[in-house]
Amino acid sequence: MKYTRLTKEQFEELHQEFANFLASQSITADEWKKIKTEKPHIAEDELDVFSDLIWEGVLKKVRFLENNSSKQLSLFEIKDNEMKLLVVKTNNSSIDLSTKEGMLWLENNILSDEVELFTASKKISEDRNNDIFLLIKQGAVLSDGKLFQAFQKILPKTG
Repeated sequence: MKYTRLTKEQFEELHQEFANFLASQSITADEWKKIKTEKPHIAEDELDVFSDLIWEGVLKKVRFLENNSSKQLSLFEIKDNEMKLLVVKTNNSSIDLSTKEGMLWLENNILSDEVELFTASKKISEDRNNDIFLLIKQGAVLSDGKLFQAFQKILPKTG
């Protein structure tokens, strides 16, 4: 298995897709029940293959990720061959950037000495999806990219 197995809840959400996956291999519902009972290792393999297929489909569509904490926002833009990172960090101990109030404070204080902005970029490896998956394993979540784009507009003004 290349990624991680989907959770029980995820499998339940993707019930129809999993049924279609089994059907594409000519496995009926009755046969699936029999496999789970008599050949659990084969059932496990099928769950893993399906999980990887779902992950591949999701990961190839990812364009933005965020990994946010109370003191730092890590915003990623993922292109075909390059990954850009914007980091917004505060050294104000009373601010929590993971709250609405913290984000309002940041909006009003973006140019203050209490806020640091960093950028970086790196080439994507040959296994783009695995690069993204590793970020997700480290706590990043899929994003619509609005925060990344907003801070990217600010950067030329601060540099």
